[in-house]
Amino acid sequence: MDPLDRALSDPTLGRPELSIVIPVFNEEDVLPLLALRLRPVADGLGRSYEVIAVDDGSNDQSPVVLQRLRREWPQLRVVRLRANAGHQAAISAGLACARGDYVVTLDADLQDPPEVLPEMLAAMRGGVDVVYGVRSDRSSDSAFKRLSARAFYRLIRILSGTHAQVDAGDYRLMSRATVDAINALPEHHRVLRFVVPALGFPSASVAYHRDERAAGRSKYPLSKMIRLSLDSVTGFSTAPLRAATWLGLLGGVGALALLGYALVAMAVGHTLPGWTSTVVAVAGVGAVQLLCLGILGEYVGRMYAHLQARPTYFVAYDSLASTSTGQRSATPADEPLRAESRRASL
Repeated sequence: MDPLDRALSDPTLGRPELSIVIPVFNEEDVLPLLALRLRPVADGLGRSYEVIAVDDGSNDQSPVVLQRLRREWPQLRVVRLRANAGHQAAISAGLACARGDYVVTLDADLQDPPEVLPEMLAAMRGGVDVVYGVRSDRSSDSAFKRLSARAFYRLIRILSGTHAQVDAGDYRLMSRATVDAINALPEHHRVLRFVVPALGFPSASVAYHRDERAAGRSKYPLSKMIRLSLDSVTGFSTAPLRAATWLGLLGGVGALALLGYALVAMAVGHTLPGWTSTVVAVAGVGAVQLLCLGILGEYVGRMYAHLQARPTYFVAYDSLASTSTGQRSATPADEPLRAESRRASL
Protein backbone atom coordinates (compact mmCIF):
# COMPACT_ATOMS: atom_id res chain seq x y z
CA MET A 1 0.00 0.00 0.00
CA ASP A 2 1.43 3.39 -1.00
CA PRO A 3 1.84 6.26 1.51
CA LEU A 4 -1.31 8.07 0.38
CA ASP A 5 -3.54 5.01 0.81
CA ARG A 6 -2.01 4.30 4.23
CA ALA A 7 -2.63 7.88 5.33
CA LEU A 8 -6.17 8.00 3.99
CA SER A 9 -7.05 4.58 5.48
CA ASP A 10 -5.94 5.51 9.01
CA PRO A 11 -9.17 5.54 11.05
CA THR A 12 -8.18 8.37 13.40
CA LEU A 13 -11.26 9.36 15.36
CA GLY A 14 -12.35 12.96 14.97
CA ARG A 15 -9.77 13.69 12.30
CA PRO A 16 -10.75 13.82 8.63
CA GLU A 17 -8.47 12.38 6.01
CA LEU A 18 -8.97 15.31 3.62
CA SER A 19 -9.62 19.00 4.27
CA ILE A 20 -10.99 21.29 1.55
CA VAL A 21 -10.35 24.97 2.29
CA ILE A 22 -12.53 27.51 0.46
CA PRO A 23 -12.20 31.30 1.00
CA VAL A 24 -15.55 33.05 0.68
CA PHE A 25 -16.24 36.75 0.25
CA ASN A 26 -19.67 37.93 -0.92
CA GLU A 27 -20.45 34.72 -2.80
CA GLU A 28 -24.14 34.28 -1.93
CA ASP A 29 -25.05 33.51 -5.56
CA VAL A 30 -22.38 30.90 -6.22
CA LEU A 31 -22.37 28.99 -2.90
CA PRO A 32 -25.40 26.75 -3.70
CA LEU A 33 -23.85 25.89 -7.07
CA LEU A 34 -20.55 25.13 -5.36
CA ALA A 35 -22.24 22.71 -2.97
CA LEU A 36 -24.08 20.98 -5.83
CA ARG A 37 -20.80 20.27 -7.64
CA LEU A 38 -18.35 19.80 -4.78
CA ARG A 39 -20.36 17.51 -2.50
CA PRO A 40 -20.82 14.64 -5.02
CA VAL A 41 -17.10 14.76 -5.81
CA ALA A 42 -16.08 14.73 -2.13
CA ASP A 43 -18.59 11.99 -1.24
CA GLY A 44 -17.41 9.91 -4.19
CA LEU A 45 -13.83 9.82 -2.90
CA GLY A 46 -14.82 7.23 -0.30
CA ARG A 47 -12.73 9.03 2.33
CA SER A 48 -13.59 11.08 5.40
CA TYR A 49 -13.36 14.78 4.70
CA GLU A 50 -14.22 18.25 5.91
CA VAL A 51 -15.00 21.35 3.89
CA ILE A 52 -13.79 24.54 5.61
CA ALA A 53 -15.58 27.58 4.23
CA VAL A 54 -13.73 30.66 5.49
CA ASP A 55 -16.11 33.62 5.40
CA ASP A 56 -13.79 36.59 4.88
CA GLY A 57 -16.05 39.22 6.43
CA SER A 58 -18.79 39.00 3.81
CA ASN A 59 -21.39 41.78 3.90
CA ASP A 60 -24.02 40.00 1.83
CA GLN A 61 -26.04 36.88 2.67
CA SER A 62 -23.09 34.49 2.37
CA PRO A 63 -23.04 33.68 6.15
CA VAL A 64 -26.74 32.81 6.03
CA VAL A 65 -26.30 30.65 2.94
CA LEU A 66 -23.37 28.80 4.54
CA GLN A 67 -25.37 28.04 7.69
CA ARG A 68 -28.29 26.85 5.58
CA LEU A 69 -25.99 24.52 3.62
CA ARG A 70 -24.38 23.27 6.82
CA ARG A 71 -27.73 21.96 8.11
CA GLU A 72 -27.81 19.45 5.27
CA TRP A 73 -24.08 18.93 4.82
CA PRO A 74 -22.49 17.71 8.08
CA GLN A 75 -18.97 17.80 6.62
CA LEU A 76 -19.26 21.54 6.00
CA ARG A 77 -17.42 23.61 8.62
CA VAL A 78 -17.85 27.39 8.67
CA VAL A 79 -15.07 29.64 9.92
CA ARG A 80 -15.99 33.31 9.96
CA LEU A 81 -13.38 36.07 10.15
CA ARG A 82 -14.40 39.13 12.14
CA ALA A 83 -13.38 41.51 9.33
CA ASN A 84 -12.30 41.26 5.71
CA ALA A 85 -8.63 40.23 5.78
CA GLY A 86 -8.08 39.43 2.11
CA HIS A 87 -8.04 36.33 -0.07
CA GLN A 88 -4.59 35.03 0.92
CA ALA A 89 -5.22 35.68 4.63
CA ALA A 90 -8.51 33.76 4.42
CA ILE A 91 -6.70 30.78 2.89
CA SER A 92 -4.08 31.01 5.65
CA ALA A 93 -6.85 30.95 8.25
CA GLY A 94 -8.31 27.85 6.62
CA LEU A 95 -4.92 26.11 6.59
CA ALA A 96 -4.48 26.90 10.28
CA CYS A 97 -7.87 25.29 11.02
CA ALA A 98 -7.51 22.29 8.67
CA ARG A 99 -7.09 18.91 10.39
CA GLY A 100 -6.80 16.59 7.42
CA ASP A 101 -3.78 14.54 6.40
CA TYR A 102 -4.13 16.20 3.00
CA VAL A 103 -5.45 19.71 2.36
CA VAL A 104 -6.72 21.21 -0.88
CA THR A 105 -7.41 24.92 -1.40
CA LEU A 106 -10.16 25.87 -3.82
CA ASP A 107 -11.83 29.16 -4.76
CA ALA A 108 -15.60 29.38 -4.46
CA ASP A 109 -16.31 30.78 -7.94
CA LEU A 110 -16.04 27.34 -9.67
CA GLN A 111 -13.55 28.61 -12.23
CA ASP A 112 -11.29 25.86 -10.88
CA PRO A 113 -13.46 22.73 -11.23
CA PRO A 114 -13.74 20.46 -8.15
CA GLU A 115 -14.05 17.46 -10.49
CA VAL A 116 -10.25 17.56 -10.90
CA LEU A 117 -9.73 16.65 -7.23
CA PRO A 118 -9.64 12.84 -7.75
CA GLU A 119 -6.94 13.30 -10.40
CA MET A 120 -4.93 15.46 -8.01
CA LEU A 121 -5.19 12.79 -5.30
CA ALA A 122 -3.99 10.20 -7.79
CA ALA A 123 -0.98 12.40 -8.66
CA MET A 124 -0.16 12.67 -4.94
CA ARG A 125 0.52 8.91 -4.86
CA GLY A 126 3.74 9.55 -6.77
CA GLY A 127 5.46 10.46 -3.51
CA VAL A 128 5.10 14.24 -3.85
CA ASP A 129 4.01 16.76 -1.22
CA VAL A 130 2.25 19.27 -3.48
CA VAL A 131 0.06 18.89 -6.56
CA TYR A 132 -0.60 22.13 -8.43
CA GLY A 133 -3.68 22.70 -10.52
CA VAL A 134 -2.35 24.31 -13.72
CA ARG A 135 -4.72 26.13 -16.06
CA SER A 136 -4.26 24.71 -19.54
CA ASP A 137 -6.85 27.04 -21.08
CA ARG A 138 -7.54 30.56 -19.81
CA SER A 139 -9.82 31.65 -22.63
CA SER A 140 -12.39 32.74 -20.06
CA ASP A 141 -9.98 35.46 -18.89
CA SER A 142 -9.47 38.71 -20.75
CA ALA A 143 -6.45 39.11 -23.02
CA PHE A 144 -5.00 41.72 -20.67
CA LYS A 145 -5.29 39.40 -17.67
CA ARG A 146 -3.68 36.49 -19.54
CA LEU A 147 -0.74 38.57 -20.77
CA SER A 148 -0.19 40.35 -17.46
CA ALA A 149 -0.38 37.07 -15.52
CA ARG A 150 2.22 35.38 -17.70
CA ALA A 151 4.55 38.38 -17.54
CA PHE A 152 4.09 38.60 -13.77
CA TYR A 153 4.90 34.94 -13.13
CA ARG A 154 8.00 35.12 -15.30
CA LEU A 155 9.15 38.31 -13.57
CA ILE A 156 8.76 36.71 -10.13
CA ARG A 157 10.71 33.64 -11.25
CA ILE A 158 13.55 35.84 -12.54
CA LEU A 159 13.67 38.13 -9.50
CA SER A 160 13.28 35.55 -6.75
CA GLY A 161 14.66 32.37 -8.28
CA THR A 162 11.48 30.61 -7.12
CA HIS A 163 10.25 28.05 -9.63
CA ALA A 164 6.59 28.98 -9.33
CA GLN A 165 4.25 27.18 -11.70
CA VAL A 166 3.13 29.44 -14.53
CA ASP A 167 -0.69 29.56 -14.79
CA ALA A 168 -1.04 27.95 -11.35
CA GLY A 169 -3.27 29.86 -8.96
CA ASP A 170 -4.49 28.80 -5.53
CA TYR A 171 -5.90 25.42 -6.56
CA ARG A 172 -3.45 22.97 -5.00
CA LEU A 173 -3.36 19.79 -2.95
CA MET A 174 -0.83 19.63 -0.11
CA SER A 175 0.40 17.03 2.34
CA ARG A 176 0.19 17.52 6.09
CA ALA A 177 3.94 18.24 6.19
CA THR A 178 3.52 21.07 3.68
CA VAL A 179 0.63 22.62 5.59
CA ASP A 180 2.51 22.41 8.89
CA ALA A 181 5.52 24.10 7.27
CA ILE A 182 3.32 26.94 5.97
CA ASN A 183 1.60 27.39 9.33
CA ALA A 184 4.99 27.61 11.05
CA LEU A 185 6.11 30.55 8.91
CA PRO A 186 6.03 33.88 10.80
CA GLU A 187 5.59 35.88 7.62
CA HIS A 188 2.75 38.37 7.26
CA HIS A 189 1.07 39.21 3.94
CA ARG A 190 2.14 35.85 2.56
CA VAL A 191 1.34 35.05 -1.06
CA LEU A 192 0.80 31.30 -1.00
CA ARG A 193 1.20 30.72 -4.71
CA PHE A 194 4.86 31.67 -4.22
CA VAL A 195 5.35 30.56 -0.60
CA VAL A 196 4.52 26.94 -1.40
CA PRO A 197 7.01 26.60 -4.31
CA ALA A 198 9.65 28.37 -2.21
CA LEU A 199 9.52 25.49 0.29
CA GLY A 200 11.09 23.28 -2.35
CA PHE A 201 8.99 20.20 -1.51
CA PRO A 202 8.55 17.55 -4.25
CA SER A 203 5.63 18.49 -6.48
CA ALA A 204 3.57 17.48 -9.48
CA SER A 205 0.92 19.23 -11.56
CA VAL A 206 -2.47 18.46 -13.07
CA ALA A 207 -3.77 20.46 -16.04
CA TYR A 208 -7.41 21.54 -16.27
CA HIS A 209 -9.63 23.87 -18.26
CA ARG A 210 -10.43 27.11 -16.46
CA ASP A 211 -14.14 27.89 -16.69
CA GLU A 212 -15.96 31.16 -16.43
CA ARG A 213 -17.20 32.29 -13.03
CA ALA A 214 -20.39 30.37 -12.20
CA ALA A 215 -22.16 33.39 -10.70
CA GLY A 216 -21.48 36.80 -9.21
CA ARG A 217 -18.53 38.97 -10.14
CA SER A 218 -14.80 38.88 -9.56
CA LYS A 219 -13.52 39.94 -6.13
CA TYR A 220 -10.05 40.68 -7.53
CA PRO A 221 -10.11 44.13 -9.18
CA LEU A 222 -7.01 45.74 -10.61
CA SER A 223 -6.16 47.45 -7.30
CA LYS A 224 -6.02 44.12 -5.45
CA MET A 225 -3.97 42.56 -8.24
CA ILE A 226 -1.44 45.39 -7.93
CA ARG A 227 -1.33 44.92 -4.16
CA LEU A 228 -0.77 41.18 -4.62
CA SER A 229 2.04 41.92 -7.08
CA LEU A 230 3.75 44.28 -4.63
CA ASP A 231 3.49 41.73 -1.81
CA SER A 232 4.90 39.05 -4.09
CA VAL A 233 7.88 41.08 -5.27
CA THR A 234 8.81 42.53 -1.87
CA GLY A 235 8.16 39.22 -0.13
CA PHE A 236 10.35 37.01 -2.29
CA SER A 237 13.16 39.08 -3.73
CA THR A 238 15.76 41.65 -2.79
CA ALA A 239 16.21 42.51 -6.47
CA PRO A 240 14.23 45.79 -6.15
CA LEU A 241 16.65 46.90 -3.43
CA ARG A 242 19.59 46.09 -5.68
CA ALA A 243 17.90 47.94 -8.54
CA ALA A 244 17.45 50.96 -6.27
CA THR A 245 21.13 50.81 -5.42
CA TRP A 246 22.18 50.67 -9.06
CA LEU A 247 19.81 53.49 -9.99
CA GLY A 248 21.31 55.58 -7.22
CA LEU A 249 24.81 54.82 -8.46
CA LEU A 250 23.89 55.67 -12.05
CA GLY A 251 22.28 58.89 -10.87
CA GLY A 252 25.45 59.77 -8.98
CA VAL A 253 27.63 59.05 -12.05
CA GLY A 254 25.35 61.21 -14.18
CA ALA A 255 25.54 64.05 -11.68
CA LEU A 256 29.37 63.85 -11.62
CA ALA A 257 29.49 63.85 -15.42
CA LEU A 258 27.25 66.91 -15.52
CA LEU A 259 29.44 68.64 -12.95
CA GLY A 260 32.57 67.83 -14.99
CA TYR A 261 30.97 69.21 -18.12
CA ALA A 262 30.05 72.41 -16.29
CA LEU A 263 33.60 72.87 -14.98
CA VAL A 264 35.18 72.25 -18.39
CA ALA A 265 32.71 74.60 -20.08
CA MET A 266 33.48 77.28 -17.51
CA ALA A 267 37.26 76.77 -17.94
CA VAL A 268 37.16 77.17 -21.73
CA GLY A 269 34.79 80.09 -21.53
CA HIS A 270 31.72 78.50 -23.06
CA THR A 271 28.30 79.63 -21.89
CA LEU A 272 26.32 76.96 -20.10
CA PRO A 273 22.80 76.15 -21.26
CA GLY A 274 19.96 77.90 -19.52
CA TRP A 275 17.51 76.82 -16.91
CA THR A 276 15.97 74.09 -19.12
CA SER A 277 18.90 71.73 -18.76
CA THR A 278 19.05 72.46 -15.04
CA VAL A 279 15.39 71.62 -14.59
CA VAL A 280 15.77 68.40 -16.62
CA ALA A 281 18.77 67.29 -14.56
CA VAL A 282 17.10 68.07 -11.25
CA ALA A 283 13.91 66.35 -12.33
CA GLY A 284 15.77 63.24 -13.48
CA VAL A 285 17.73 62.89 -10.27
CA GLY A 286 14.59 63.59 -8.24
CA ALA A 287 12.68 60.89 -10.11
CA VAL A 288 15.39 58.33 -9.37
CA GLN A 289 15.41 59.33 -5.71
CA LEU A 290 11.65 59.08 -5.41
CA LEU A 291 11.63 55.67 -7.08
CA CYS A 292 14.26 54.42 -4.68
CA LEU A 293 12.40 55.84 -1.70
CA GLY A 294 9.21 54.13 -2.87
CA ILE A 295 10.88 50.75 -3.16
CA LEU A 296 12.58 51.15 0.21
CA GLY A 297 9.27 52.23 1.68
CA GLU A 298 7.70 48.91 0.67
CA TYR A 299 10.33 47.00 2.60
CA VAL A 300 10.18 49.32 5.60
CA GLY A 301 6.40 48.88 5.66
CA ARG A 302 6.73 45.11 5.69
CA MET A 303 9.30 45.29 8.48
CA TYR A 304 7.03 47.59 10.46
CA ALA A 305 4.04 45.26 10.07
CA HIS A 306 6.15 42.29 11.11
CA LEU A 307 7.51 44.06 14.20
CA GLN A 308 3.98 44.97 15.25
CA ALA A 309 3.16 41.23 15.23
CA ARG A 310 -0.52 41.93 14.62
CA PRO A 311 -2.59 38.88 13.64
CA THR A 312 -3.43 38.75 9.95
CA TYR A 313 -7.00 37.69 10.72
CA PHE A 314 -9.43 37.28 13.65
CA VAL A 315 -11.76 34.29 13.83
CA ALA A 316 -15.21 35.30 15.05
CA TYR A 317 -16.87 31.90 14.76
CA ASP A 318 -15.95 28.29 14.04
CA SER A 319 -18.83 25.86 13.60
CA LEU A 320 -16.63 22.96 14.74
CA ALA A 321 -15.93 24.65 18.09
CA SER A 322 -19.59 25.54 18.41
CA THR A 323 -20.61 21.93 17.87
CA SER A 324 -18.05 20.52 20.32
CA THR A 325 -18.85 22.94 23.17
CA GLY A 326 -22.56 23.14 22.53
CA GLN A 327 -22.70 26.90 23.04
CA ARG A 328 -20.86 30.13 22.45
CA SER A 329 -21.33 33.82 23.08
CA ALA A 330 -23.30 35.76 20.53
CA THR A 331 -21.75 38.55 18.47
CA PRO A 332 -23.28 41.30 16.33
CA ALA A 333 -22.17 39.36 13.26
CA ASP A 334 -24.65 36.62 14.22
CA GLU A 335 -27.74 38.79 13.71
CA PRO A 336 -28.28 37.62 10.08
CA LEU A 337 -27.97 34.02 11.26
CA ARG A 338 -30.49 34.47 14.08
CA ALA A 339 -32.89 36.16 11.68
CA GLU A 340 -32.54 33.27 9.25
CA SER A 341 -33.15 30.78 12.07
CA ARG A 342 -36.32 32.61 13.09
CA ARG A 343 -37.60 32.57 9.50
CA ALA A 344 -36.85 28.85 9.24
CA SER A 345 -38.80 28.09 12.42
CA LEU A 346 -41.95 29.88 11.20
